[in-house]
Amino acid sequence: WYMAAAAFAGAGAAAFVLGAPLRAAGGVLQRRVLRPAERRRARRRKVHKLRRSAKRTAKKETAPADKPAERRTPRKYEPLPKEDTPQQRRQKREKEHIAAIAKDRRRALSRAGDAKVTLIALLTAVFEILGLLLCTFRAEGAVDAQAMKICLLVAPLGLLTTLALPRLLPIDSLVMALTNFLCGVGIVVLYTISPARGAKQAVFYAAGLAVMLIMSELVFHMRHFRGLTMLGMVLGIIALVLPLAFGEWNNGAKNWVDIPFVGSFQPSEIVKLSVVLVLAYFFSTHRTVWQMMPALLFAAACLVLLMLQRDLGTALIYYLTTLVLFYAACGNVPLTVIGMGGGVGAAVLGYQMFAHVKVRVAMWRNPWSDPTDKGYQIIQALFAIGSGGLFGVGLGQGTPEKIPAYYNDFIFAVVCEQLGQIFGMLLLAVYVLLILRGVTVVSRARRSFEMLLGYGVLTMLSIQTFMIVAGVIKMIPLTGVTMPFLSYGGSSLLSCMAMIGVLHGASARAQENLEEDILC
Repeated sequence: WYMAAAAFAGAGAAAFVLGAPLRAAGGVLQRRVLRPAERRRARRRKVHKLRRSAKRTAKKETAPADKPAERRTPRKYEPLPKEDTPQQRRQKREKEHIAAIAKDRRRALSRAGDAKVTLIALLTAVFEILGLLLCTFRAEGAVDAQAMKICLLVAPLGLLTTLALPRLLPIDSLVMALTNFLCGVGIVVLYTISPARGAKQAVFYAAGLAVMLIMSELVFHMRHFRGLTMLGMVLGIIALVLPLAFGEWNNGAKNWVDIPFVGSFQPSEIVKLSVVLVLAYFFSTHRTVWQMMPALLFAAACLVLLMLQRDLGTALIYYLTTLVLFYAACGNVPLTVIGMGGGVGAAVLGYQMFAHVKVRVAMWRNPWSDPTDKGYQIIQALFAIGSGGLFGVGLGQGTPEKIPAYYNDFIFAVVCEQLGQIFGMLLLAVYVLLILRGVTVVSRARRSFEMLLGYGVLTMLSIQTFMIVAGVIKMIPLTGVTMPFLSYGGSSLLSCMAMIGVLHGASARAQENLEEDILC
């Protein structure tokens, strides 16, 4: 059952990827949405006009001819009723017509009610229900009630946020459907290998949806971001200082903080939003390098603090995001090339300074030089991907516990082992489709701030996904970052859902004042 659901989900995603480029978006919008809607409204107006004229004619025929119509003399304090002129009535009808076209266009842009979005949502729900039901009745003679509760929570939430929420709020339903699919796969796979972590991930998912809505409304309704940007700079520096003051060393890095009654969290995941906000604000309001200097200094301070924490993977994400946004804002090729050279120099310096970086590079080159210690995790990950084959060993099967950090850094290897390499490739296709859809949404932004903000979060998500997948399959050295939406962890999931909320907010801002665009 779950393999059939996975195959249907992959087929739906593949059909969407192959079908969408074959149609021109403007022609489809005109042919399928706007023109039929205009014709329907024209027919309704014609029918209403004929009915009104028929009523007036019938009233004149039934009224007595010799008795004039009585008209009450208005009092002094009552103004005479003013009838609309033909020009005013025509303008009112045009406004109603334009408002109806704008409503249809907003619905078309957000893809609310689209058949393919509905198919993705239904296949996601089927996969979640079948996978969690398998976990419910996996043990002989016992029923896992917790899996049933998670099934009753996650599947309706996915359907509600994909099918109903875009009709009420200006969010992109396709982005929401793809996000729910990735989160659903992560919850199901995590529950099969660790029920406690899977249950917590479901709670993090529900909290992430709330954070997503808050960020969407914040980006949509807020008009001035200067105060929020300054606050983000201060809180970002304070958050990155916390691990250095109160954190503990773990796997060569000091990037986690334990808070009583809350648990451990990774401040660098939350600071990602501050970095993107600061860069987008200063890069959009200033065009010279000296005017952009506050944002560049903030990014440099974050990189220094991350280097002190020895969290080089997150530092690389911050650095590449800053470089991409800088080039997108000013288009200065020489300075961008200089920045790339500086990044290469910093990488060489980090290799010379930190011993664990040398170990990761050595194990990337030849993990078999130390197969029982330093190279053990990458070897086990490759074994897991290979043992899964094309179609996997089955959900909940295999030996993922042999892989160190199988629930966060190496979750992609677990997915390939249980569900197969084909499903793993389709999962990567969903990531690519999510990024491309995000680019389409952000490209419609009316202001450079929303555009740079959206490009910033998309750059972070794409770089982070590439780094962890390429590290697991031994394309590049391991960096220790998590896989967006799939890896276990509240900090990572909340941060990724907040980034999706930023995309929804940018999409909503792009749909504002469509009436003026139609008039133009």
